[in-house]
Amino acid sequence: MGTATLTAPEQVTDTFPINGTDFIEFYVGNAKQAAHFYRNVFGYRILAYRGPETGTRDRASYVLEQDKVRLVLTTALRPDSEIAAHVHKHGDGVKDIALWVDDARKAFRLAVERGAKPAFEPKSLVDEHGEVVIAGIHTYGETIHSLVERKNYKGQFMPGFVPFAGKGDSPGVGLKYIDHCVGNVELGAMNKWVKYYADVLGFTQLISFDDKAISTEYSALMSKVVANGNGRIKFPLNEPAKGKKKSQIDEYLEFYEGPGCQHIAIATDNIIDTVTKLRNNGVEFLRVPGTYYDTVTERVGKIDEDLAPIRDLGILVDRDEEGYLLQIFSKPMEDRPTLFYEIIQRKGAKSFGAGNFKALFEALEREQDLRGNL
Repeated sequence: MGTATLTAPEQVTDTFPINGTDFIEFYVGNAKQAAHFYRNVFGYRILAYRGPETGTRDRASYVLEQDKVRLVLTTALRPDSEIAAHVHKHGDGVKDIALWVDDARKAFRLAVERGAKPAFEPKSLVDEHGEVVIAGIHTYGETIHSLVERKNYKGQFMPGFVPFAGKGDSPGVGLKYIDHCVGNVELGAMNKWVKYYADVLGFTQLISFDDKAISTEYSALMSKVVANGNGRIKFPLNEPAKGKKKSQIDEYLEFYEGPGCQHIAIATDNIIDTVTKLRNNGVEFLRVPGTYYDTVTERVGKIDEDLAPIRDLGILVDRDEEGYLLQIFSKPMEDRPTLFYEIIQRKGAKSFGAGNFKALFEALEREQDLRGNL
């Protein structure tokens, strides 16, 4: 049996209030094409744009939105920019997991006082719609957290961006909000970053999994989950563990050239409908063996959903003391085996699907083997 330790926070210890995820910014090789992909495959609408036409000379950015999920896709316009260097090293990937705060200047000052390394000092962005204040702190690898204050802003996104002039609407696929973002870090670094989030942001540890809980015949990893007081920000942090062969975390670290955001979990209210639409749009998902479903009801008890479409789509089911959840994981979004997505529907459950780990990681290993990376 593996060891999963669930810790209930005694009290809210946040250094400053965080209202939620403001946006996630990707550095990509071609933002125009990436925006087209996310619009037509994931159902985002293109909300706003920044680039040479708006007076920005070094980059182009597209803001995409679906319900409370907001992505920013940014590309370099010059080969000597730090954006181009980031894409050259890592491939397309997450640069910024931005946090929505009440007071960015105060949040930045408190974070730095508690040990955060500044990414950029607070700055005021102003246009006819008001003011956005934004600052940044470093976290694992080259990933940062922008701290975004927008209480005095009435525009669509922030100053410097204009409404998208092209065909940007999309019917959506039912994505609601960011449930959690998972970071992969190098061997021996997980506890360092757990401590960082505790010291700097006042996060508490929700749950930990050792290498017995998350293991297969060939590989293993360790994971701890940190969260803020209201539970809107949850960051699982993974590190590799020794095994017979290369783990999925080792593969990620090799191809991403270091620590970074491994996957983004996005919530839906109807996972069967959402996954059906995504699959029809061309998203490829990991598949577990059909025998997984022979014992689902024995493991998790009665669920509201019909098991037939769950089996057909490859959706996983797990239960904790609070309820159950349904989840599914995509294959990597890039040619490098790095970033992927999780689609999750929570029916009361607060956990992360520990009962599915073995089946999931065996499915990941089959994909690694096909790539010659196991």
